[in-house]
Amino acid sequence: MDREERALFANEAFYLAFSEKSVAAMDRLWAKDNPTLCVHPGWPALIERDDIIDKWRLILNNPDQPGIDFYNAIAHCVSDVVYVTCYEQLTGSVCVATNGFIEEDDEFVMFHHHAGPCASPPSRF
Repeated sequence: MDREERALFANEAFYLAFSEKSVAAMDRLWAKDNPTLCVHPGWPALIERDDIIDKWRLILNNPDQPGIDFYNAIAHCVSDVVYVTCYEQLTGSVCVATNGFIEEDDEFVMFHHHAGPCASPPSRF
């Protein structure tokens, strides 16, 4: 499996952890040895891994948190990093997201997530 495929697989694991509301899976997906950044729509930027996991814990433990689906994922290799751009289908809205992955201990892990509202999302391809 090449780097792009590995990052797309990790991206799927991220959205599966979100959909299944698995804090443990989300925790395993985030980088431990590299700087991190997470920006949820409308929230301030989080740069400390512990803060990122704490916010995911709040989101995933919220019984009213709707599910999420993603589509049109495309991987972009830049040196040691692979960014995946995709669209997040939420109840009543769509966000555009950029998810960054890097290799740690032979696994692709997330070091970056940024999502924001998309006024004119494309259709699925």
